[in-house]
Amino acid sequence: MTIVKRIGMSMTLGVVFIGELVRSSVAVARQVLGDSSQLEPAIIAVPLDLRSRAGVTALANCVSLTPGTTSLHVSEDLATLYVHVLDAPQPEAVVESIKTTFETRLKEIEG
Repeated sequence: MTIVKRIGMSMTLGVVFIGELVRSSVAVARQVLGDSSQLEPAIIAVPLDLRSRAGVTALANCVSLTPGTTSLHVSEDLATLYVHVLDAPQPEAVVESIKTTFETRLKEIEG
C-alpha cells in the first residue's frame, strides 16, 4: 500500500472521528441536561480484529476521545478492548458502532 493511500485513509478516519465527536457531544449534552436517572452505564468488552499494538492504541484513543466513552483496558493478547459507556441500553450496538466507525478504518490503514 502506498503512503499516499494511507494518508488518504488516515484523513478519512479523521473526518469520521470529527463526525463522531460532534454526534457524541450532542448526545452527552442531552443526557446531562435531561433526566440522567434513565442512563444505563456499562462496561463493554469489544472483540478486536486489529493486528498491531499501534492500531489497538489508536482505537483506544479514538474511543477515549469520544464523549461518553472511555477505554479502560486492553487484554494482554490484544483481542479485547474494555470500554466504559455512559449510556448503553443496547451493548451490542455500542460494539458494532466502535467496530464499524473506527476499527474498520484502522484495519484498512494497517494494510
